[in-house]
Amino acid sequence: MTGRRPPPPDQTTRVILEHWREAVPDDRLAHLVRDAARGLTRALQLRLADHGVSFGHWSFLRILWEQDGITQRDLSVRAGLMEPTTHSAILRMEELGYLTRRHPEGNRRKLQIYLTGEGRRLKDVLVPLAEEVNRVAIGAQPAAEIETTRRVLLAMIQNLADDEAEALGQGQRVPSTRSLGRRRGGEAAR
Repeated sequence: MTGRRPPPPDQTTRVILEHWREAVPDDRLAHLVRDAARGLTRALQLRLADHGVSFGHWSFLRILWEQDGITQRDLSVRAGLMEPTTHSAILRMEELGYLTRRHPEGNRRKLQIYLTGEGRRLKDVLVPLAEEVNRVAIGAQPAAEIETTRRVLLAMIQNLADDEAEALGQGQRVPSTRSLGRRRGGEAAR
């Protein structure tokens, strides 16, 4: 590291940037993508906080703004989170008045999640914040470079989706954090 003074610890994104530029400029692309996502997330969290909305709730609201009336399981899959995490968020969001849960006609077992008027209203307030973060992140990059980046990232997602489908087809599963915590010596605890 150079003789420059390090940034304050609350400037996480700046610390990450210096790490990439000075310590690991040629590290794996997966790490770079993850750190870019962390920077985007932090920028949005700063803006959401002004409106009392957590990033976790934002993630669920985005999905529900696109399709209201889905089940907790569907919401979990679309958010890429485990159902207990989604359940906790749903309960809190219901307390906050963002959504409600209802049984579909004739089905007392299934619960569907619907936005309330307040949950729908948040879209007009919060989406411009996410658009602002995108503008900040892109900066003055030429449109052609942004389009190339978008195509490459979509191709990466496609390749990873294909890889996951192949693994699932071979019987592999992503274990829960809880089940991993129970493993001893490479075997699951019984």
